[in-house]
Amino acid sequence: MPEFLDLHSRTTKVLRTLADEAMRRHGLHYGQHHLLAALWEQDGRTPGEIAAKLHVTTPTVVKMADRMTASGLLVRRRDDRDNRLVRLWLTDAGRALREPVEAERLELERQVTADLTEAERTQLMAALAKVGRAAGALLDGS
Repeated sequence: MPEFLDLHSRTTKVLRTLADEAMRRHGLHYGQHHLLAALWEQDGRTPGEIAAKLHVTTPTVVKMADRMTASGLLVRRRDDRDNRLVRLWLTDAGRALREPVEAERLELERQVTADLTEAERTQLMAALAKVGRAAGALLDGS
């Protein structure tokens, strides 16, 4: 396996495990914080809009939304203008998770980058952003 892909894959698996453990402390399953973040940014999005933003399928978002609705974090409502559309809206419980979840993610980020200098951290973030843009362009072009 090419060196970058191998290192990235191993690092991603470990970070995903750590993030999953962190989110479980807030009653969330892995990935649900991404759906919440999309709604914290703009409440009332459709599952399709969220799926496009997160680069996942709409059925993935619908399944996640089912669990989150059952746990009281969001509600579904028909669109006011187009009854065919369903929009996802945060409940008070879903909005209340924003601060603790974002704080948890910041702390995890601080811990895993603690051995980096500020310059190394800045360089890492810039390089990952470039890789992310290139990967996104490949994904969008397929």
